[in-house]
Amino acid sequence: MFKVVLIMLQKFATHVSSFKFNYLLALIPLMGYCQTEKQNSKYLKSVGDIAFDSLMDRRDFFLCNEKDIMQYHNNSRGLEYRGEKLAIIESFEKKYVPIPDSSQNGLIRVRFVVNCKGQTDRFRIIAMDEDYQTKKFDERITQQILDICKSLDGWLPKKKEDKEFDYYQYLIFKIQSGQITEILP
Repeated sequence: MFKVVLIMLQKFATHVSSFKFNYLLALIPLMGYCQTEKQNSKYLKSVGDIAFDSLMDRRDFFLCNEKDIMQYHNNSRGLEYRGEKLAIIESFEKKYVPIPDSSQNGLIRVRFVVNCKGQTDRFRIIAMDEDYQTKKFDERITQQILDICKSLDGWLPKKKEDKEFDYYQYLIFKIQSGQITEILP
């Protein structure tokens, strides 16, 4: 198709100034973006998106806009939790029971979705050692962290231009000998 358009433009160029021809030539790449039919894709919108998994996720969890889940930093306000990060830390200090083991070192990231009402679901875990290589932690550690994350109920709906939106949030836990030593962000 582009070859046909190019040939037509070359014939047309003999009748117009070089400025107009160059202008029209610059528009050719944009023609590929003018699609009238909807394209369905098996891929998610963005890298890192969390698709619904009927084996892991609650069926009653709803999103205000499934096709446009933002990142937690999209409104430039960072982590928004009732009582701020201190409340999250206090919750883990009260509930987490360390599993003493000198081999349990690294990072555990829990990523999840907070909907426009401040409710959470679609929790996913990635764990790594100090060299950022995939690591399998003791199940008692990861399950506790996951359960406590799921119990956190102070997430605030995020707003942009006075409109509440769904967003991805994460917490990273630095683990040393089975003990949580730091929570990020």
